[in-house]
Amino acid sequence: MGDFCVNGDSEDPVEAARRGVRPSLRRRFYARAEAVAAGDGHTVRLDDKPLRTPAGRVLVTPNAALAQALAAEWQAQRAVIDPAAMPLTRLANAIIDGVADRSGPVAAEVAKYLGCDLVFYRATSPQGLVERQAQAWDPILNWAAQRLGARFATGAGVMYVAQPEAALVAARAGIPDDPWRLGAVHAITTLTGSALIALALLHARLTGEQAWQAAHVDENWNMEQWGRDELTLERRAFRFAELQAAMMVLASSQ
Repeated sequence: MGDFCVNGDSEDPVEAARRGVRPSLRRRFYARAEAVAAGDGHTVRLDDKPLRTPAGRVLVTPNAALAQALAAEWQAQRAVIDPAAMPLTRLANAIIDGVADRSGPVAAEVAKYLGCDLVFYRATSPQGLVERQAQAWDPILNWAAQRLGARFATGAGVMYVAQPEAALVAARAGIPDDPWRLGAVHAITTLTGSALIALALLHARLTGEQAWQAAHVDENWNMEQWGRDELTLERRAFRFAELQAAMMVLASSQ
């Protein structure tokens, strides 16, 4: 569901940047990681050298809180540096290398989800799932109507539902344009399958846990009926850490 809206011939610029954040593990080469002021922003120094992105740019954050959180990730590394355990660093790299110079295409990627958002497509049975979806998703649609002025339509099953152009325009106006918040919203959108969930998080309408549960209504229901899937839960834990990193970026930008 939704692939006909989201997938296209153009490559997602953030995902292209993320591919540069998957090096083989290397040994820790520094004694200390610390946040320091750097011009109009803040950065992380590994001993006497500034932290750089995979593209070679100095990693500069817009505030001290983010730099301190990044430094904590690097300081927590042990014998080897494991990017899988550094979700905030991965996101910061993606923002600097994949969003800062391409905010238009990244915002367009988020906007694609508004045409086929997860919360639009509803089950017709069983009744328990129908109620679970309504409980999780209706408040998001109501918030979008009241806060964004965007009134969307829902549909039964997976058949495409065309959305009112006025709703799409109104919701697109809520997509932030500064690279850090935009990068966080993009990350949340792709993690949850919902631009509206991402925008609700941006405006503090949802908590991280509420957003995560809303994104996994169907999956949670299926596991309740058929049993836990440990591989799925392991993958979700990894992705939830990415969601928390994006939320940290949003919180630091308030």
